[in-house]
Amino acid sequence: MSGYAPDCPEVVEHPILPLGRTGRPREDDRRILNGIVWKIRTGSAWRDVPERYGSWQTLYTRFRRWALDGTFTAMLRHAQVGADASGDIDWLVAVDSTIVRAHQHAAGGRKGGRTQADHALGRSRGGLTSKIHLACDGAGRPLAFALTGGNVNDCTQFTTVMNAIRVPRATTGRPRTRPEHVIADKGYSSRAIRAYLRRRHIPATIPERADQIAGRVRRGSRGGRPPLFSRELYKRRNVVERCFNRLKQFRGLATRYDKTAESYQAAVTLASLLMWL
Repeated sequence: MSGYAPDCPEVVEHPILPLGRTGRPREDDRRILNGIVWKIRTGSAWRDVPERYGSWQTLYTRFRRWALDGTFTAMLRHAQVGADASGDIDWLVAVDSTIVRAHQHAAGGRKGGRTQADHALGRSRGGLTSKIHLACDGAGRPLAFALTGGNVNDCTQFTTVMNAIRVPRATTGRPRTRPEHVIADKGYSSRAIRAYLRRRHIPATIPERADQIAGRVRRGSRGGRPPLFSRELYKRRNVVERCFNRLKQFRGLATRYDKTAESYQAAVTLASLLMWL
C-alpha cells in the first residue's frame, strides 16, 4: 500500500454513498474511494492509478458521478455535523485565498459554450491559474470554499464564502451559519464587507489598509472612528495558512490537472473531508 493514500474506511457511509443499481455486481465503494484518494494525493493521471484499486475507467466514472450529484459535499457535511454535535468546531473563522497553478492538461475544458471563467480558470502573467477562497474554523479545518479564476480579487468572494458556511444540526433546528468571530487580512478591508458583517452581527478582526487610514485621518472628525482591531486575535489568522498548507499536501490540489470546475471542486471537497476525519 502506497504511503500517499492510506485506506480510509471511515469515509464510506452507506446512508451517504449512492446504492448500486440493478445489473452487474458493483465494485466495492471503499476500494474505489481509496483509489480516488490515491489519485488526488499523488496528482497522477487516472490511467496510472494502481490496478489494486480497480479499473481506472470505473474510478473516473464514479468520481465524476459523485462530483456532479453532490455526494462528496454530503460526505463533508456529514463529518461537520458530527464535529459540531460533539462541540469540536471552533467558530472563530479565518478567511483567505490561495493561488493554484493550472497544468496544461487543465486547459481545453470548454464545452456547451462554457468559458475558462466558468471552469474557474483565469489567465495572468504566470499563465492559467485558479484561486481557492476558503473559510476555516479555529482548528484550521475547511468550513466552506469557492473556486474562481486566479485573477479574481479576494474581497469580491468574501460574502460568497461566508454564505456557503452551513453546518446542519445533528437533531433538529436550522443549520449553523454564523461564526462567533471572523479574522481576515487587510485585503478584505472594505466598507461593503464591514457592513455585511455588521448586518449579520458578526464581530471581525480585519486591519485597515494604509490608504484607508490616511483617508480617515485626512477627513478629520468626519472620517469616523477606526474599526476595532485586536492584535491578539489577529495572531490566530495563521490557521487559514496552515489549512492551505495541509490541503496542498495533496499534489492534485497544489497543481490543478482537472479540466472542469466540478472535478476540481470535488477534489478539494474530498481533501477537506479527510482533514475533518
